[in-house]
Amino acid sequence: MIELKNITKQFKAGKPIFSEVNDTFKKGEFIGLTGPNGSGKTTFLRLLSVNSFPTSGRITYKNMNIHENPQEYLKDVGLVHDQESLPVHLSAVELLEWVLRSRKLWSDESPKQINNMFDRLSLKDDRNEQIGTYSTGMRKKTQVAAAFIVKPNVLILDEPLRGLDSSTRDEVADMLVDAKSGGTLTLMASHTADVEADFVDRVLEFPLS
Repeated sequence: MIELKNITKQFKAGKPIFSEVNDTFKKGEFIGLTGPNGSGKTTFLRLLSVNSFPTSGRITYKNMNIHENPQEYLKDVGLVHDQESLPVHLSAVELLEWVLRSRKLWSDESPKQINNMFDRLSLKDDRNEQIGTYSTGMRKKTQVAAAFIVKPNVLILDEPLRGLDSSTRDEVADMLVDAKSGGTLTLMASHTADVEADFVDRVLEFPLS
């Protein structure tokens, strides 16, 4: 589904973050990313979410260069970034409505789907308040909801469980299993314990050799 061909990323003269990486990520595969801070996990996911360009090499999705066709690629992708860059003047409900409408996925069932998603993530009355008033955990729940509501073919998740209470972490883990069962390719950077779950197919250790 996603193929990396001779991917190198370098920010300045000297040793690159990673060099000549070749890999293939398949439909329904769950890839865990682990390693110390600064080892390249977030940089790697930023390449896959077209927030950054490779220094050399190319990344293809269904034989399409993702950096040459970002809109076509991203309509199939659900994202949780390492930083909560959310529109502070929207409510969580309004954000998910915008996400669905922007992808032409809105239907008469969408309001129910949105509320069911927030019920599952235990974001209660606050779902109708402005995101700017949210705690870190509430923002993370909103990010997770926005990533999953579109039923993506690809999930790119950078520390999606950070800041969540234990019951919500368990619920997100169930959502990840459901997505995998439905054929979603998932790449998730997280702590070692998170990427050792039974549903993880393989782990990429950073820094990549």
